[in-house]
Amino acid sequence: METNISDKSSNFAGSVTRKKAGGLTSLVFGLIHPYRRWLNFILLAMLIETAMSLAAPWPLKIIIDNVTAHHALPGWLVWMQHTFFGSTNSGLAAVAAVCVVLIALTGSLAGYVNSYFTESVAQYVANDLRRRMYHHLQRLSLAYYDSTQVGKVLSTITSDVSTIQDFASAVLLSIFIDVLTIAAMLGLMFYLNFHFALIAFAVTPFLLWFIARFKKVVKKATHEVRQEQSNMVVILQQGLESIRSVNAFGRQDFEEDKLKKISLKTVGAALRARRLKSLMLPVVTVTVAICTAIVLWQGAGLVVNGTMTVGALTVFLAYLAKFFHPVQDLAKLTNTIAQSTVALERIKMILDTDSFIPQKPNAIVPGKFKGEIIFEEVSFCYTKESPVLHQLNLVIKPGQRIGICGATGCGKSTVASLIPRFYDVTGGRILIDGIDIKDYQLDGLRSQIGFVLQDTVLFYGSVKENIAYGRPEASDAEIIAAAKLANADDFIVKMPHGYDTLVGERGMTLSGGQRQRIGIARAIVRNSPILILDEPTAALDASSEKIVMDALEKLMKGRTVIIIAHRLSTIRNADKIIVMKDGLVAEEGSHQELLEKNKMYATLYHVQASESAIDILKESSALTGNV
Repeated sequence: METNISDKSSNFAGSVTRKKAGGLTSLVFGLIHPYRRWLNFILLAMLIETAMSLAAPWPLKIIIDNVTAHHALPGWLVWMQHTFFGSTNSGLAAVAAVCVVLIALTGSLAGYVNSYFTESVAQYVANDLRRRMYHHLQRLSLAYYDSTQVGKVLSTITSDVSTIQDFASAVLLSIFIDVLTIAAMLGLMFYLNFHFALIAFAVTPFLLWFIARFKKVVKKATHEVRQEQSNMVVILQQGLESIRSVNAFGRQDFEEDKLKKISLKTVGAALRARRLKSLMLPVVTVTVAICTAIVLWQGAGLVVNGTMTVGALTVFLAYLAKFFHPVQDLAKLTNTIAQSTVALERIKMILDTDSFIPQKPNAIVPGKFKGEIIFEEVSFCYTKESPVLHQLNLVIKPGQRIGICGATGCGKSTVASLIPRFYDVTGGRILIDGIDIKDYQLDGLRSQIGFVLQDTVLFYGSVKENIAYGRPEASDAEIIAAAKLANADDFIVKMPHGYDTLVGERGMTLSGGQRQRIGIARAIVRNSPILILDEPTAALDASSEKIVMDALEKLMKGRTVIIIAHRLSTIRNADKIIVMKDGLVAEEGSHQELLEKNKMYATLYHVQASESAIDILKESSALTGNV
């Protein structure tokens, strides 16, 4: 059974991502649709459990009315007297006792089936929802993450999905069963005493109306609680991710104070919500007590007058208590329903985000790129108020090494981000091998572009897994060969477990130079014809820079290379250097040509050369003991 459900989960997770979330109702039914057969099975178990609950008081009525008081059995129970034991009063009592056990046994078995398989479906629904959300988030444009707090997204994927799971396992079908139980008990109560049943019938609509009205207020309060909880997750995530900076600047008290404030806000919101939720159950309980008191008072008189048996009154009171249990359950569930509705709204908000990099239906699967890249009148802005590139024209020939430099904010890193379509241009177009990059399949386009960034991100796992991250099928021999080319093999083999050594969170157990060399090995294994180097040595000291640059030289051979540089020493050997200013090409040419022009590049180069000379002089003075 579980295997079948798991298979449906996998199929569902794959197909559902192609659909928009739609309304909350369609989202819910879309999630449970793959499990409809199991839901029918669970529903049958619930119906049996409910039927056994309805039957539970009748053996007691038989003992009171038909065994001790010697009343005749109702026509639909005469069969009990025709059993082997039921021909005498003691035999009838034995049959009633056996029925108590059978009713309990059947109800318990149905309850087990209901509980286990409801939880199974709930777990797989939560699994589908997590995978669907993560799949959706993985394919959003980077523009979404530029304006979204990751902590709030994490809160939705974890807490809100957990809320939906709890709702699916404990509430969804029980609401239907509660409504069905109310209807069935009303029928039996009318059968036992019409006038008494009218009391319950008259009170029920009022209680249901009260619950429905109260739900709106509770939902609003619950929404505030979830908002504050999300804000708290954001504070915690930011504080823990920045723990080195927090310690370095001695800001522990400041961060704790931030958490204290948001935590107290969360407590206040939770208490306001609880104050509202706590009002509902007392109202329902008092209403139920009044109805029970009226029936008890009037019923006692009917028993005395002989118009109602003690057994019938006992069964009626048992049904009356059970009748209001579903109503009380619905009252208790108001909080759960409100939480689930808020959770669904937050989930739907993510699933409805359409900040996608679109892919054409007939997108081309690219062959091996030659590496020609052309920017034609390319414009781009992150927001309408702040344009970054202005009709940029640029031609990069196959196998050419291009350096891009300029002041901070001139758009040089944006140029690199547009080639793999991390963002889409807002004007003009970019061609690779003569074809607009929007015509290529997105995965196919990115698979042929390698990256070495300023801060290489390493994932928790082994060194081997990190090197092979861009091409998991790479063999051990290819990984080792790549590490040797990247000048990384020497320090890797000295680690406790060599290539199987686990790397700490974000690679913080390694130096900056070591991380960069693993990043270069990762790019070598990927073996992409186009290579983007975004300030790969900016954070390194002179010694580490030399080692990394030597590895980069090996990596760049035979590829189209775009180097984004702040340090001009890393691009002086480039075939062509592009100097950018305010989103435009201000100068271009070789290193020597730009020096001869004696403009922006020459000025910047001479400034950096002077700074380097001063640094060397300081180091020399320190070594000789002079100031």
